[in-house]
Amino acid sequence: MQHDKVLILDFGSQVTQLIARRVRDASVYCEIHPNDVSDDFIRGYAPKAIILSGSHASTYEDHELRAPQAVWDAGVPVLGICYGMQTMAVQLGGSVEWSDHREFGYAEVRAHGHTRLLDGIQDFETPEKHGMLKVWMSHGDKVAALPAGFKLMASTPSCPIAGMADEARGFYAVQFHPEVTHTPQGEALLRRFVRDIAGCKGDWQMGSYIDEAVAKIREQVGDEEVILGLSGGVDSSVAAALIHRAIGDQLTCVFVDHGLLRLNEGRMVMEMFAGRLHARVVHVDASEQFLGKLAGVTDPERKRKIIGAEFVEVFQAEAKKLTNAKWLAQGTIYPDVVESGGTKTKKATTIKSHHNVGGLPETLGLKLLEPLRELFKDEVRALGVALGLPPDMVYRHPFPGPGLGVRILGEIKKDYADLLRRADAIFIEELRNTIDPATGRSWYALTSQAFAVFLPVKSVGVMGDGRTYDYVVALRAVQTSDFMTADWAELPYSLLKKTSGRIINEVRGINRVTYDVSSKPPATIEWE
Repeated sequence: MQHDKVLILDFGSQVTQLIARRVRDASVYCEIHPNDVSDDFIRGYAPKAIILSGSHASTYEDHELRAPQAVWDAGVPVLGICYGMQTMAVQLGGSVEWSDHREFGYAEVRAHGHTRLLDGIQDFETPEKHGMLKVWMSHGDKVAALPAGFKLMASTPSCPIAGMADEARGFYAVQFHPEVTHTPQGEALLRRFVRDIAGCKGDWQMGSYIDEAVAKIREQVGDEEVILGLSGGVDSSVAAALIHRAIGDQLTCVFVDHGLLRLNEGRMVMEMFAGRLHARVVHVDASEQFLGKLAGVTDPERKRKIIGAEFVEVFQAEAKKLTNAKWLAQGTIYPDVVESGGTKTKKATTIKSHHNVGGLPETLGLKLLEPLRELFKDEVRALGVALGLPPDMVYRHPFPGPGLGVRILGEIKKDYADLLRRADAIFIEELRNTIDPATGRSWYALTSQAFAVFLPVKSVGVMGDGRTYDYVVALRAVQTSDFMTADWAELPYSLLKKTSGRIINEVRGINRVTYDVSSKPPATIEWE
């Protein structure tokens, strides 16, 4: 890779990925690695700049949670954020102490010293002409003494040293978090650091990345064949399109229909990949097999495990027929790698495991091809559009791996799935067709995830002069920037009214529609 690179060292913050997202938004390539990488690794990585993340720890409690010496010797700009600022202070001769006035949440920071990092970046001015930033703080410790060579860059009334800089060496640090959306000028600050101070070229763009990715796949695979499990989701679809662009008929996609897909999804996938892209796609209708194994099962975790195990079994059976396949392709993306400890050293912490990081390769004996491994979700979507996939497919809302299996509460039955498919399709259609006059965008675009849930209960209703006793569905729509927290979407009453009317009139077997107004937390986005 010939791009300028930024190295982000992670000290255990829950928002480190947001730093990387902001750097990528500045068209600069970056990677996250644990703080305990070796000096040799840093020298070999040859970054144009280094960013030190926040942490839950205190510098005076965890004496091993330090940046490698090579960070300070690399001769490149360094930015410390929150704990990154504190460890910079301690390691370079300053001091950190417990603060008797902690700061969590909104704060207003005054800029000092006219540093390059903050020059011209502000949210407002005081009557005394002091430049002020609205920021998000999250710290209980504070820098008590500046290291030699540093000057004050920012302050708050309760945190006299909220930013510091040694501009001769290109070392900057802020106590607040510029990576979160709660800091309005954070994106401008990070862009200033990586583009202007570090001098990184803004050459990380998906349109120009295609040729680079295609060349890498061809070099990796050679003349061998590749098999890919095509789910119809964004990640596997973009991976399939990219690999097909690189090696054509050396790729075989296996599309397993487990009977829990959205309405007409199987047909759409086949039309897109077999029809338009002319890719080799094996379509396996295993719906009876899946539904048979799920009969009588009501526990959500058991349902997930059964669906996952059956998928492996079906996929393995098809893979054995493709005797020339030497590679297994997966739609693994960068957050999967980071969260699964894929960048780990002995001290890194695994947050959670993902189904598409490992698993199948060990059972199949195939080499692993992950062409999206370096990309965030928004980059995957941009790549998909650049590859010619329709925006409606690329920008679809997330869909869980077990499909409707976790949107049918309790036991899964074919009749339930058929009812839910039709109700869900009506809801999505109305979201797409309803334009918000304030933004000019559809409510589908304004929501992050929307779907219907089948409730295995019946309620009394009246249609015409007759009594009905039919099933209930719940509609769910949320808005979120990171899916870690989410607010229920305040959809227009007219949209909900039309959707409810259509579902009750068009889906025989449903006579009541509800709307979920729970936020995450305390609820989750999915119901199971």
